[in-house]
Order: sequence, then C-alpha cells, then structure tokens
Amino acid sequence: MLRKIWAITKKNILMYYLKGPVLIFGVLFPLFLFLAFYIGRSLSAEFLIPGLLAMTLFFTSTSVSPVIMPWETQMKTLERLISCPITVRTMIFGDILASFIFGIIISIVPVVIGMVMGVGVKAPLTLGVAIIIGAFAFSSLGLLFSTIPTDLVSNVMMLSNLVKFPLIFISGIFIPVSELPDWGVAVASLSPLTYFTDIARFSIEGYAFYPLYLDFLLLIASAVLFLVLAVKLHERTLVRRF
Repeated sequence: MLRKIWAITKKNILMYYLKGPVLIFGVLFPLFLFLAFYIGRSLSAEFLIPGLLAMTLFFTSTSVSPVIMPWETQMKTLERLISCPITVRTMIFGDILASFIFGIIISIVPVVIGMVMGVGVKAPLTLGVAIIIGAFAFSSLGLLFSTIPTDLVSNVMMLSNLVKFPLIFISGIFIPVSELPDWGVAVASLSPLTYFTDIARFSIEGYAFYPLYLDFLLLIASAVLFLVLAVKLHERTLVRRF
C-alpha cells in the first residue's frame, strides 16, 4: 500500500506543483498578504515571523489537495486511476502526502527569512513537530474542499477561500489571541490554525496563550477529524463524478 501511495504522490508532485492556482494561492498570496500587513507598521520581526510561518504553512498545505480531484475528473484521468487495483483511501493518502510535502518545503522559507532578520528559534524541536502535524492537518482540510463532485477547479477554490480567509483573520496571526476580547478568544478557539500559530509564537517569542499540550492535542484532533471526514465524504461522492 505504501508503494501505491508514494506512486500517486509522485504523480501529483509532477503534475500539480507548478499549476497556476497552486502557485498563486499557495506561494504568492500569503506573501502579498503579509507585505500588505507589514508595510507602514513598526512591528518587530519576532512578532511577524510566527504569523508569516503560520500563514505560509496554512496556504501552501491547502493549495494542492483541493485541486487534484476536480482536475483529474476534468482530464478523465480519474477513471483510469480508479480502474487500477487501488482503494479510495490510497488515492486520498497520496493526495494528502503531496500537499503535506509542499507545505513542509515552502514553510522553511519564512524560518530562513527570520534567521536572516536575526530572529532565532528558541524551541526548534517543538516548532518542527508542530510544522509536521500542522501540515498534515491542513492538507487533510484541503482535501475536504474537493469532496464536491465537480470538475471545475474554480468551484472548489471558491469554497476553499470562503473558509480559509476567515480562519486567517481569527487565528491570532495579525492580532495575538491575548489581545482579543472574550468573544474573540471564543471564536479563535474554533480554528485549528490558532493552535499552530500559538505554538509558533511559543517557539520563536517564548510565549503561548494556551498551554502547549492543549495546542498539540487540539491540532492532532483536528488532523484526525479532517482525515476521517475526507475519507468518508470522498468514498461517498466518488461515484457522482462520472
């Protein structure tokens, strides 16, 4: 099964990493959003880098997995794929792994930018584990968006952005959770991105709003929930793609 998952992952990497929507929404968009927030403000690099890292990991990990299924449906390659001796779960794990690797690789960039700006990582092991769990959770979330049985990438990206944009603004990236009113803290607690951002701030700034074990516990729970939902929904909607 692992060889089949890796074969699908390699196919996805070769076919989809350089697609326009992946590069625009996965790489360029978080960069421009960060610059729009940064320019004209006197904010410290220690505050900015955890937010940039969280935003980059979130956008990159959710940029590949949503577009694979509709493109495969549109190009009629999905029919060829399911005629092979593989299960839907194998396909889903292959899609998630391709998105996971993309998220991990691109998330190194803000860490390097931070080091160039003189920002050190106080807890590198904690940050590394959080990036791995976060990339898996967000990749699984991205695959949830493509459960709609459509061959139009634009429909999937519209739903994806409808969910992702509010999460970016309520997850402590631009305004720390500690500075939010009580209702804002309650809303931020609903977002899995909040817990990754909190871990990133702890790893770089040395401060976390939530207990660290709670951040990891809820991030792992989110990853499991998104994965189970993605598998169940894709198994149910796959036959409606033809």
